This record gives sequence, C-alpha cells and structure tokens, in this order.
Amino acid sequence: MILCIETATDICSAALCDANKVLTVADAPPGRSHASSLTVLAGQLLEKNGLRVADLDAVAVSKGPGSYTGLRIGVSAAKGLAYAAAIPLIGINTLAAMCSGFISSHSGELTPGTLLCPMIDARRMEVYNALFLHDGSMFRETAADIIDENSFRDLLNDYRIIFFGNGSEKCSRTIRHPNAVFEEGFRLSASYLHIPAVNALRNKQFEDVAYFEPYYLKEFIATIPGKLLP
Repeated sequence: MILCIETATDICSAALCDANKVLTVADAPPGRSHASSLTVLAGQLLEKNGLRVADLDAVAVSKGPGSYTGLRIGVSAAKGLAYAAAIPLIGINTLAAMCSGFISSHSGELTPGTLLCPMIDARRMEVYNALFLHDGSMFRETAADIIDENSFRDLLNDYRIIFFGNGSEKCSRTIRHPNAVFEEGFRLSASYLHIPAVNALRNKQFEDVAYFEPYYLKEFIATIPGKLLP
C-alpha cells in the first residue's frame, strides 16, 4: 500500500494505492492552504481504509518541478511520515506523474508519432516541461523554457505534440502549428503517482529520507509584494 502526495501546484491531493489500482483519492477544496490541508487529507484516507502509517509499504511524493512552497510542504510531510514509520520514501518527477496520468486517461488514443508535453506554469512566459513518447518513455529531459513562437517548431514539423497542464494554457496563444494540440482542463492529482510509485517500489528506487530535497529546477527568487515597496 502506498500513500501518494501531490502538492507541486495549487492543487493539494493525496491518494491511497495498492499494486493494482488507486483505492481512493482526496483533494483539498480550492483556495485551502496546502499546509493546513495535507495532513488532514492523509489522515482521512488512512482512517477510511482502517490503516496506520506503519501499515504502508511506502510514501510517494511529487518532487517537482513546481511551486517552491507547495513542494516544500509536500516533501516535508512525506519525509516526516516515512521517517516516523521507518518506511521507504519515493520521489516522483511531477512531469512524469502528469504523463502517466494522461496516458492512463487516454488509453488506446495515443499512437507512435505523438509526443506528450506536460507543462507547469513557472512565471511570465516560462514553463517547466518535458517530452515523452506515447508509451511514457522519456524523449527529452525536464527543462525550464521561455516560450515564444519558435518553441518546439523543429519537433512539430515531425511529430504531433499534445501539450497539457496549467502551463500549456498560456502557450496555446503563442505556439501555432497544425501538429500542436492543447488539451484543456488537465488537473494534477495524487492518483497520477500510482504507476511510477509502484514501479519504484518494485525496483527499490528509494530516496534518502535525511537528504532528500524537492527538485526545484530553478533557484528560488524572493520578491517583495508591491504594497510593501516604498
């Protein structure tokens, strides 16, 4: 049994999974802070299924890239649970989890010649993204790119690319190509960690609880709110 945690964006989600399926998922109401919601969600899932943290085989967390604050909250909670119960900690690339979730919900619709591009909004016209083949295999590693009208153009001449995630919305106005497809309404969920987490558990791909940190990809840049400026 694996407890999965997703806090990389504005969505706070937890899921309980076994080797074969997602048993239950719980999402915090929109606008509710991750810090106040996550432990409540996890506790509710465990109680609903008559489990304690010590009964879990592992805790899996979406490790980034994504929101600095969200990632810190999710990773800290996952590390605390794993340490307290002496169970393995699994870190899953957020974009890989998104890809897994997209493939699961579009079974049979994806064909060779199609690339999948999950996107997470960074700031302005920058997005975190990666490219995957239609079967989920990595095609291009995670990157932080500033999007303009020439982005992905060389690949779009040879591949149909499906863009999805909250970073794809602003890109749809800039990337114009017959082979560019923008999937609307894709929302992150802890359930998307299921397949990557099960594979990691089977292969014993665990994180070092003491030293594991979120995958920020970029350094945090602190800003002063406008109302505080002189």
